Amino acid sequence: MRESCTYGSARGALSNERPYRYRRREFITLLGGAAAAWPLAAQAQQPYQMRRVGVLLFFAEGDPAGQAAMATFRQGLQELGWTEGRNMTIDFRFGAADADAFRKDAAELIALRPDVVVASSAGIARAFQQASGSVPIVFATASDPVGGGLVESLARPGGNTTGFSTIEYSESGKLLELLKQVAPSVTRTAVIRDPTTRGGTGRLGAIQAAAASLGVELRPIGSPDAGAIERGVAGFASGPNSGLVVPAAVFSLNRRGLIIKLAADYRLPAVYGDRVFAAAGGLISYGAVLSDSWRRAAGYVDRILKGEKPTDLPVQAPTKYETVINLKTAKALGLTIPPALLARADEVIE
Repeated sequence: MRESCTYGSARGALSNERPYRYRRREFITLLGGAAAAWPLAAQAQQPYQMRRVGVLLFFAEGDPAGQAAMATFRQGLQELGWTEGRNMTIDFRFGAADADAFRKDAAELIALRPDVVVASSAGIARAFQQASGSVPIVFATASDPVGGGLVESLARPGGNTTGFSTIEYSESGKLLELLKQVAPSVTRTAVIRDPTTRGGTGRLGAIQAAAASLGVELRPIGSPDAGAIERGVAGFASGPNSGLVVPAAVFSLNRRGLIIKLAADYRLPAVYGDRVFAAAGGLISYGAVLSDSWRRAAGYVDRILKGEKPTDLPVQAPTKYETVINLKTAKALGLTIPPALLARADEVIE
């Protein structure tokens, strides 16, 4: 009786609707459709695939030049859709200033199993190559990637490495030309160079070629040791009409404070191969825009993460150069910068 009343009540409640068996069939159909949609909804809600990038710089961790490079690199990646913590992890290592440190830090980064690694110099790129023959390597700066054995050719790098060169050797001669423009009386010039790299030798050769036509005597100072640099500059500066040329290199960038101080102490007009020297008090700099190299390196990282291979990405030469003049330093040396040179400068520090 109770069941009959319950059934009758139910039928009364449904008296104006379709029969119960049809509603049950619709419910099962709806349930099946929802179940089929669950995998798609779950897939749509999956977090982004995290990719891992390792970056090794020769700058000390607190060095403003290194921090600026990293900020540019990060910005370049963000503009391409990569955000740390959302779809990318970036592991940084700083302060690798010699071959042993390169190898140690490179091995640590490779052990983290990155999708791609980025090197701030040719030496670091070689350390990555020694640590892995398969992880893609992008060098943001390298002076002579072919001559240094990093790649087989600029157009077809081969292997797992590609990136961006930082200098055309012919551009090194312009450093001496600039020195003669700002200090025409200079007839003797010391060149602080890295004798352990092919790039350092190539730069010196270009400067020597320019010296012959400008009537300037050169004296190379070829040791990265701070004490040797001090002794070399002190001994050279005792002669008259002296100047200084400092091409960009790992050891000179890391010792730029010492080198700029020596130039000031001995009142040597000096020209440098990177803007960080002029920004730190050097007289004048001319060289490739390294921030542009880091931005372009971010582009290569993006392309590799999306499936392209390093061997198919050509090594690219610099596309932007900049001249930076420090007028405060010029005034301290008693030099007047030619108006035409000031007009051509990309940046004037006052």
